[in-house]
Amino acid sequence: MPVVEVHQRALGAVIPALGIKLDEIRGAQSMKVQPLPNLRVAFHIKNEILDSSSAPNTIGILEGSDPELRNEYVVFSAHMDHIGISHGQADSINNGADDDGSGTAGVIELAEAFSQKGVRPKRSMIFLTVSGEEKGLYGSAYFTEHPTVPLTNIVADLNIDMIGRNWKDTIVAIGKEHSDLGATLQKVNAAHPELHMAAIDDRWPEENFYSRSDHFNFARKGVPILFFFNGVHAGLPPAVRFARQDRRREGIADSQLLFYLGQEVGNAPQRPKWNPDSYQKIVEMAGH
Repeated sequence: MPVVEVHQRALGAVIPALGIKLDEIRGAQSMKVQPLPNLRVAFHIKNEILDSSSAPNTIGILEGSDPELRNEYVVFSAHMDHIGISHGQADSINNGADDDGSGTAGVIELAEAFSQKGVRPKRSMIFLTVSGEEKGLYGSAYFTEHPTVPLTNIVADLNIDMIGRNWKDTIVAIGKEHSDLGATLQKVNAAHPELHMAAIDDRWPEENFYSRSDHFNFARKGVPILFFFNGVHAGLPPAVRFARQDRRREGIADSQLLFYLGQEVGNAPQRPKWNPDSYQKIVEMAGH
């Protein structure tokens, strides 16, 4: 049932005219219910924008090598923003090296890697870094509502959010069970043991991380996704973030695994396919 809460000043003379005695209501020892069969209320809301701001998305496209498949796209995405300042703490600035400087750096590294001679896939690659993830996935929502290429031509989104911490030999790939991208990842992972990097299933299904980063806006629109994520962690002082050599190696191995996965998806004869049950649950129930 809708509820509108207003101050009594807004009702003015209406309260006594209806026979409502506020003093008796406030002094009652139990709940008082008073039917008002003749009361009709109308109210008007004025929406006034007092201030506004905007933040950019950045988009790079590397054209594919195949004359036909270059019209299809594989997206690598990450978000550039972080939560900013936590007031009242001694170290109040959240530098965001892990969330999501690590993913943003990964997308840039992947763009550089794919641009090297002889490795360009048949499909085109989109390197997308968005703003506003921490505010409600705003940047990716805008991109999927106003895509720079036809959304139906995007075959996959490989989203990278927080790959700089926790494990040097493991990366969680959320969403493996929803499309054959999971099987493709397993194939690629097995083909590159030299990375010493294992892509594992979601360890925290109760947290519903599937709906909490930018890939979700692609999934809702029907684009198969994988979300690469190393989990949450207790904070460290900014000076020691990424200070350990094994953490740098971890980020490199993650990016290398994503590079090989992007090559596999970018060169495959067929585009990735949803599992039917997942498509019904995630896409059709979202109304797309």
